[in-house]
Amino acid sequence: MRLFAVIRASLAAFTISALALPIGLHATENPSVSSTPVSSTSVILVGFVGGFVSHDNPHHGPVKLAKQLRPTVPHGTYVRVFENRHRKQAYYAILHQLDSNRDGILSPEEKSRARIILFGQSWGASAAVVLARDLGRKGIPVLLTVQVDSVAKMWQNDSVIPDNVAQAINFYQPHGIIHGQSQIVAADPSKTQILGNYLIDYKKTPVDCPDAAWAYRFFAPDHMQSECDPHLWSQIETLVRTRLASDEPASIAKSLP
Repeated sequence: MRLFAVIRASLAAFTISALALPIGLHATENPSVSSTPVSSTSVILVGFVGGFVSHDNPHHGPVKLAKQLRPTVPHGTYVRVFENRHRKQAYYAILHQLDSNRDGILSPEEKSRARIILFGQSWGASAAVVLARDLGRKGIPVLLTVQVDSVAKMWQNDSVIPDNVAQAINFYQPHGIIHGQSQIVAADPSKTQILGNYLIDYKKTPVDCPDAAWAYRFFAPDHMQSECDPHLWSQIETLVRTRLASDEPASIAKSLP
């Protein structure tokens, strides 16, 4: 089973690499820390795009979600999308945001004020889980992780949610060479609530992605649809807003599909 997982990850990596150039996306991103003004807020929304997609590509779900959230979230909320290969950059950006007194040390109080939501698609979804794990090693809590057709890079684990995450949800489709993680579980069910593993079958309910390149349509049509599905990303937007508005798990369950 482990060998199969490694082979699958290798095939997915090869296919995603093959699709990167035809899509016409930028291959580089300025790795410097965001110029977003520093504030004392601890509300942080970080997303990751999949494949080799640019962090600001307007046609991809995480970028669209961030754009929808920015105008209406509480003032001072940190909202940013990263490329999945820049997970460490996202990690240090979060530490910087939480360090409200700028002394270079995160106090227990600063950590306790953290209200972090992480989301992503494909390799980006796996990056969100790995980032949550990185934050857990620092004792930093995460409110919610959202995975959309999550694909782990080799040696990553996107199926076990670390115990610093309060809630997690997973959306996946099962078709094609590139298809998502079908089940996530909590490392410690007493600390993490798995809101669900939701199957989305684009064979039954296809979604039009007019901005996708022909190569993506040919090699990974179902995976492609998960990143542009407006209904799915609208549900995720509702979930994120609900989670920010209330810490009561029962109220969040009502917004699920």
